[in-house]
Amino acid sequence: MNRAIDPCDSGTTNAASRPDRRTVSAIPHHGSAARMSVVGLSSAEAARRLQADGPNALPSSNGRSHISIVIEVLKEPMLLLLLLAGLAYLLLGSMMEALVLAAFACFSVGVTVVQESRTEHVLRTLRDLAAPRALVLRDGQPVRVAGRDVVCGDILIFEQGDRVAADAQVLDSIDLAADESLLTGESLSVSKCALRSGETEPVGPAGGDNQSWIYSGTLITRGSGMGQVSATGVNTEIGKIGQSLVRLEMESPRLQRQIVRIVRFAAAGAGLMTLAVILLYGAKRGDWLEALLAGIAIGMSLLPEEFPVVLTVFLAMGAWRISKAGVLTRRAATIEMLGAATILCVDKTGTLTLNRMTVSELWQPGEATDPFSVNVGARNHLVRLAARASAPFPSDPMEVALHEAAAMQPSDTSRSETLIRTYPFDPATLVMANAWLGDPDAPAELACKGAPEAIARLCGLEGQARHQVDMAARAMAGRGMRVIGIADASAAVDTLRDELSGRSYRLRGLIGLSDPLRPDVADAIARCRAAGVRLIMITGDHVETACSIAAQAGLDGSTVLAGEDLDRLDERELAEQLQQVQVCARIRPTQKLRIVEALKAGGEIVAMTGDGVNDAPALKAAHIGIAMGRRGTDVAREAASLVLVDDRFSAIVDAIRLGRRIYDNLRKAMGFIFSVHVPIAGLALLPLVTGLPFLFGPIQIALIELIIDPVCALVFEAEADEEGLMARPPRAASEPLFSSVMIVRSVAQGVIAFLLLAALYFGSLWYGLNADAVREQIFFALIASLLALVLANRSFGRSTRTLIGHRNIALRWILGGIAIGTAAILGLRPLQHVLHFAPPSPWMVLVAFSVGILLLICLQSLKPGVHFLGVTDRRD
Repeated sequence: MNRAIDPCDSGTTNAASRPDRRTVSAIPHHGSAARMSVVGLSSAEAARRLQADGPNALPSSNGRSHISIVIEVLKEPMLLLLLLAGLAYLLLGSMMEALVLAAFACFSVGVTVVQESRTEHVLRTLRDLAAPRALVLRDGQPVRVAGRDVVCGDILIFEQGDRVAADAQVLDSIDLAADESLLTGESLSVSKCALRSGETEPVGPAGGDNQSWIYSGTLITRGSGMGQVSATGVNTEIGKIGQSLVRLEMESPRLQRQIVRIVRFAAAGAGLMTLAVILLYGAKRGDWLEALLAGIAIGMSLLPEEFPVVLTVFLAMGAWRISKAGVLTRRAATIEMLGAATILCVDKTGTLTLNRMTVSELWQPGEATDPFSVNVGARNHLVRLAARASAPFPSDPMEVALHEAAAMQPSDTSRSETLIRTYPFDPATLVMANAWLGDPDAPAELACKGAPEAIARLCGLEGQARHQVDMAARAMAGRGMRVIGIADASAAVDTLRDELSGRSYRLRGLIGLSDPLRPDVADAIARCRAAGVRLIMITGDHVETACSIAAQAGLDGSTVLAGEDLDRLDERELAEQLQQVQVCARIRPTQKLRIVEALKAGGEIVAMTGDGVNDAPALKAAHIGIAMGRRGTDVAREAASLVLVDDRFSAIVDAIRLGRRIYDNLRKAMGFIFSVHVPIAGLALLPLVTGLPFLFGPIQIALIELIIDPVCALVFEAEADEEGLMARPPRAASEPLFSSVMIVRSVAQGVIAFLLLAALYFGSLWYGLNADAVREQIFFALIASLLALVLANRSFGRSTRTLIGHRNIALRWILGGIAIGTAAILGLRPLQHVLHFAPPSPWMVLVAFSVGILLLICLQSLKPGVHFLGVTDRRD
């Protein structure tokens, strides 16, 4: 090859205007480069192109400063509600409540700033991968330059262990192979071959053996070679992925949007009611200071500051619980989406499989093609021969598997052999070999391995013998295996030549290697099906391999959507096709994103697993992106919202179960908040409407809030799974957290509690109790009603008897705290004076707590399908 075609030339540049080039005829220590003449750029031309095209790096996104992020966070209604509530408590002298709410606000701001700052790390990681240092030809000499200084048209020199700096076309290679899992997700290295003189090959997707294209960010795992840069920066394959990440906007979680709406509505209502009460009270009674206190009390009773507190605590505790199942949460708001997931898109390699090649099947000539059975002696010899045909210190996963299998076979330790010659993998013959010498007076033994058809051709097989080999290889490949043929030959040491041909080779057999299914996958997939979650396996592997793994995992591989077929479908046709298939094979990175977007457009809640850079756009676009923790790239982990610590597929199912539990308990807590604010607001308004003595002031309501906050944030969060949690379908994507049914039911519960308390209020006044005694009795009755609402909302359907015996450590602590607080109020006269309570009497306390028991009986009796002491369970 005398001149490489410059991919940056337009074809119209004349000879006089072509950049200065120098021919290099010999490059020491770089494999076959010493046997060819190549063309490199001059330093001046490289500098000119760098100036014109820009550096070989991904552009930085316009990141926001920490201050601007904080300002945006402070505009969130939930956070404003926290701060306003804290300010109200501070003005009222309740320092503890003010500090608690301020702590929650600071925590929320800190979490958001950290998460926003991490977004930039995705592109920084991509830039690091895309711009390593590179060895290039400049001015006729190999020089090491920064990856960002590589330009289009440069000649790159590759060696084992190098990270490729730019997309390039291979000009020359010696046993060159690259790990492209970064772009394909497939762990096996792929071989690279040089273009022959006069040939052209269009740029294709990563993956597949014997391509002449090599891609930025991939790793050279074997051999050496040279290539001419065809694309740099954003024009590389990895750069295109980076650009798609920049363009993709993450959806704000539905739960957050719903909370924002309800908080705005509640805050507006509370503000208007507070103003109305102040004006009405002041005008009616003439005491504007008392009117202000009454208005603040009404505002506090209506202001549901528990919403953001509950959401923060639930998501933080949910992240902790899910981490115990082996799943780390990077975006806490994703947790509630787990319970709604309808589609789980899973990668094959490393997610369903172990991502570790193992020897699965053996075949030797004369055996039936199915079943594959070989005797022990043949197994020993065949596996050991395959290992001897591999690199002595392998890095290729397939060769590692062969060495591991050979190490498990008994060997003759008294025999010593020396490797005297290697024959690297030749893309032309698809064979590699090693020559070993044991006895100096004996001939050397050539151990060969390669593609089955290449080994059969090397052995000169024809007719029935060749047919047997082809049938056996085809049967193995049909079961999703990578098949290699093994042969050997004897040769005198002095006759070893460069070529392998021209000897009498003996076919020893075929070896099938596979990436075995993870042991927990089949059961986990069955659990997904029972929960109504549909699985789609998406892989870049061949259709036969994908179908084989799908069959082992329990997926239906009868209909497969291949990458080439996907390209011919429009968005509507793709969405329809995805309703029918469970296996997508030979899928490229951009196609993964199309699949996710098509499923989302069809109304599905999509969870997506992945580990490579190629998966990052799909992970970011999915409602729930799940990255592998052990083998996943930094880019995939940063783009995902969840990370599997040990790559266990069953952990995803555990996370879905926990997500459903968290959402159920969140609904219970929110329903309780709606319920409990009705009697509090009603009792605060009742004296104003009736003209009776003022009942509750800010201090009594603040004390009640001290009970409500931990109850709704901790007790409901700790509730166990509802029965049949994983036997019901996912909730509808359109189902709101605050459904009209839930709000009406919760308000109805609160109205019943208010009516009972109002009856007690009027009865106490009729009985002749003074204002302080009435206030005390209603206060304790309200506490009892609060506990009744807690018990009634602990489950959607469990009976009272079941609930009382159901363990909840948080509830026990809360009950203990209430008991201590009640004893302190009843026993300490100074505390009674501060709260404006009369000295208590036993019958007053008994009557107050009887109201709670009566309320619990009413609420449990109204549950559909549940009797007060029955055991019928039903979820609404």
